[in-house]
Amino acid sequence: MACFLSAPPFLSSRTPLFKPCNPTFSPASSRTRRLVLTASARALQALIFDCDGVILESEHLHRQAYNDAFAHFNVRCPSSPSPAPLDWTPEFYDELQNLIGGGKPKMRWYFKEHGWPTSTISDSAPQSDEDRANLVDILQDWKTERYKEIIRSGTVEPRPGVLRLMDEAKASGRKLAVCSAATKSSVVLCLENLIGLERFQGLDCFLAGDDVKEKKPDPMIYVTAAKKLGVSEKDCLVVEDSVIGLQAATGAGMSCVISYTSSTANQDFTAAAAIYPDLSNVRLADLEALLGDVVAAK
Repeated sequence: MACFLSAPPFLSSRTPLFKPCNPTFSPASSRTRRLVLTASARALQALIFDCDGVILESEHLHRQAYNDAFAHFNVRCPSSPSPAPLDWTPEFYDELQNLIGGGKPKMRWYFKEHGWPTSTISDSAPQSDEDRANLVDILQDWKTERYKEIIRSGTVEPRPGVLRLMDEAKASGRKLAVCSAATKSSVVLCLENLIGLERFQGLDCFLAGDDVKEKKPDPMIYVTAAKKLGVSEKDCLVVEDSVIGLQAATGAGMSCVISYTSSTANQDFTAAAAIYPDLSNVRLADLEALLGDVVAAK
């Protein structure tokens, strides 16, 4: 069970929430805990950002693109009580995207559960594996192009505090990287449009899902990043939004802070160095302090 859906009233968004709480949590009991920062050989040399969920809150944009694809091809599942095209609600999509990774697997799972749909792609619902794969491919390709249109529209902004932290890191001489499990073309599009071409080209390392054999939660992408950056994993700090990313970072021996979204707020972030609703009030100095060994003393 995650600790907070939003920062509790006695904490600002700058205050790190070091451990998810248990059901008996109360403000009074939390104040009895002391956090002791001990001296450590660790020094922040590299700041690494995930993309989707960290640099931009993207899940509602993906959901919009899927629903636009379903409407465009008049996708209708036999189990649906509505004559309207399939439309994934925000609540359902939050559950779905935390259950199944990847667009095609999401659709295959949904259609298997709710019946393969009729659409304008074919005269009837697909029966063979080949026809079903073709349906999913066409929907995914159209959805991807629609998502790109949304990103290019100029209406999407980076999450609070991201650009400032990137600029602080570069100005202080720290290495700066982005490591995303998404496809390279998708991440490049997002970064060019959201952080700007100058910041994107100034990254010391950029890795996407295409660049590694194993995807998160496997730590390979972060281990590879440390090698490319020429720094020790213990001197890197990762910013993630999900437990999958957290597992990848800690599996690589890196400290990780969480900037959660509405889609990931209920995940268990016990292993995180700190948990924030966003980065709007988080400074580089705060992250430098977190990279020291944190000991919770009762």
